[in-house]
Amino acid sequence: MPDDLVLPPDATVDEAQRLIDEGLPFPAHDVLEAAWKAAPEPERPLWRALAQLAVGLTHIQRGNTRGAAALLARAGDGLARWVGPPVAGVDAAGLAHWADELAARIEREGLAGLPDRLRPRLRGG
Repeated sequence: MPDDLVLPPDATVDEAQRLIDEGLPFPAHDVLEAAWKAAPEPERPLWRALAQLAVGLTHIQRGNTRGAAALLARAGDGLARWVGPPVAGVDAAGLAHWADELAARIEREGLAGLPDRLRPRLRGG
């Protein structure tokens, strides 16, 4: 993905979801980070939290327990703070709950027993 590629919000979520579903959370992070940097100021916290979620998944893949728990908790907090209207159908509240639950599980139990690929649904429904 080119560093300067910025997709419209719906296409960003579609591409990030495709990459997450394929077990490629770091490229999903790149897509979400590009949206975060290009978004209007009011939307930036949402895109940042989504990028953090993808990095948390990347840490899981890499076996980094502390990094995974920290980034997922940060993502959950950022998503829970989102009060604006849904952007591109992103289920901020549902993802916040998912990230918080996963971060707590990782802190309690570590990474053992987690599925090979975690595929959170970025959109509700």
